Amino acid sequence: MNDWTLSLSPVFPLWLFAALALAAALAVALTIWTRPAAAPLRALVAALLLFFVADPALKREDRRPLKDVVAVVLDRSGSNRIGERAQQTDAARAQIAGQLAGMDNVEAHFVDAPRDDPDNKGTELFAALGRAFADTPPERIGGAILVTDGVIHDLPAKAEALGFRAPLHALITGHAGERDRRLELIEAPRFGIVGKSQTIALRVLDSADRGEPALVTVKRDGQALTTREAKIGERIDIPAPVDHAGDNIFELEVAALPGELTAINNKAVVTIDGVRDKLRVLLVSGEPHPGERMWRNLLKSDANVELVHFTILRPPDKSTDGTPINELALIAFPVADLFGRKIKDFDLIIFDRYSTQAVLPQVYLDNIVRYVRAGGALLLAVGPEFETPEGLFNTPLGEISPARPSGDDVLRAFKPEISPDGAKHPVTRALAGSETSPPAWGGWFRAIGAKLTTGVNIMQAGQGAPLLALSRVEKGRVALLLSDQIWLWARGYDGGGPHLDLLRRLAHWLMKEPELEEEALRARAHGQDVTIERQSLKPDIPPATLTGPDGVSRPIILQPTAPGLARAIVHVEDNGLYRASDGEHIALVNVGPENPLEFQEVVSTTEHLRTLTEATGGSSRRIGDAASLRLVSMREAPVYAGSGFLGIKRSGASALIGVSRWPLAQGFAGLAVLLGALVAMWLVESGRRLWRRK
Repeated sequence: MNDWTLSLSPVFPLWLFAALALAAALAVALTIWTRPAAAPLRALVAALLLFFVADPALKREDRRPLKDVVAVVLDRSGSNRIGERAQQTDAARAQIAGQLAGMDNVEAHFVDAPRDDPDNKGTELFAALGRAFADTPPERIGGAILVTDGVIHDLPAKAEALGFRAPLHALITGHAGERDRRLELIEAPRFGIVGKSQTIALRVLDSADRGEPALVTVKRDGQALTTREAKIGERIDIPAPVDHAGDNIFELEVAALPGELTAINNKAVVTIDGVRDKLRVLLVSGEPHPGERMWRNLLKSDANVELVHFTILRPPDKSTDGTPINELALIAFPVADLFGRKIKDFDLIIFDRYSTQAVLPQVYLDNIVRYVRAGGALLLAVGPEFETPEGLFNTPLGEISPARPSGDDVLRAFKPEISPDGAKHPVTRALAGSETSPPAWGGWFRAIGAKLTTGVNIMQAGQGAPLLALSRVEKGRVALLLSDQIWLWARGYDGGGPHLDLLRRLAHWLMKEPELEEEALRARAHGQDVTIERQSLKPDIPPATLTGPDGVSRPIILQPTAPGLARAIVHVEDNGLYRASDGEHIALVNVGPENPLEFQEVVSTTEHLRTLTEATGGSSRRIGDAASLRLVSMREAPVYAGSGFLGIKRSGASALIGVSRWPLAQGFAGLAVLLGALVAMWLVESGRRLWRRK
């Protein structure tokens, strides 16, 4: 393709050339006024002079036509995979690709909009369209075609924001008359105090309400809580009791309708992180000993602990002075309150070297047993008194103790060791210093001999002698520390030891911290990867199954990663609630946003895009109406669509590949013409003067 043009390159600056042209025009005008007969010839000479000063030339540009660029954006979002929409999208792509391939002047760019939506921004087709045209000059763009369900969340307000002047067409998947019912969360708390209730606010929406009942089912951690009837569009408040620390997963589901478009958005998931308020701890110290202050300092150092501490100042063998026990305390010991009416208010009860001294009648010890069986936590830190008739084992607490005295005390220097079960238990696994043999911490000098009755021993005093035993008693938990010398670690004796880490883990296990459960199945999501973790003290860990939001299950093999710990990482495609199970435990995890924007509106529509497409000369129509559509190339026009076609604009863009230039006023020929004109003007002027003289 060749383009011919006349180019001017004045030898003087443009302002000087303009001044010469003005002077020439004034001279010609003056000549017309004074000597009209000479004016045409002088005007010709002036024009020739300006012509040569302008350095005219013929220029030929050799250009190569460029193809018009057409972008086709395919919606691969979750809502456009409902029903047969994915198949409609693939069929439309094949049809469009075939027709564009038959156009010699079109270059097609096919782009898939992102399938995943980790940031909960919904369907972003115009961001994908921008990427498709990122390297294309606007003048080469011939148009764009969107294949989508019509629900787009980055729709520009005006056509000018597109950045090109070409038609935008939309082919809409789905079918007219679709119906969908969904849950919409209004308020969803993120945190809650353990033991208290939060409120989840929601409403049920229906694209075509016909008066059918809407029943909302609520589950917590997979267990049914309640069922509520809701009116379409009205707010309902659902109580959400926070049962435990960590994630409390609430599933809310409205019953699906016959013929409903999808049940995906009939569910909503709310994860409430249970946090404990002030931990109320009751510490009862018996016989005074060097470790008593350690317990108090440890518990008082935690601002989240509300400590109630009572110490029995006079041991039994010092009671010969006859002073009544009720006159020994500076303040009255509120036994009836602490171990009667208010015992349920405590999260943890600790007895430190306590023996019966007529302070706690048996009825209150029975209350402690009932408190534990009902879900309470009890820690017994014992010394030599444990083996005596006044020891706690010979009280009602003995029936819930993990071990009984045996008389085989260890009365020599030893280093506490992690037992084989303790190496697997979250309380003692990877405890700082335990990685070497012997452990890299200080020694103790006394351990009370005992035999396990229930539970598991996680620390030992050499040769398998129990040192720290844990057990579950119905709904509650009990820990038994068979030494009163952990204070040596606190004092830094012989290098000290990890007493803070150990005792904090122990307290949190007693209070049922989910991360410290010794038998547990956990699941967490990072992007589209689900990590399944099985914590167990058992020698063999069984495989698990993972069930997706579509109800399809698949087996998962867990690989050992640490003592008592096995893990697997599974990549999943769909967002929603996943359920992991090993036949004994169940773990729930939500992949993606809890209330995804992508599924808040799933009924396909041509209307959302109609204003924008028509502003560009394009159209928005259903794929069913476009099965026989033709793509045609058109010159610039106000409308690029009709009943049977979609138009692609011919941009006429080209690339310059060469330039040729032929000067018209250079060389001897140009000089001769100019001199000839001057001579001719002189001769004519001279001839006229001679004629007048005659």
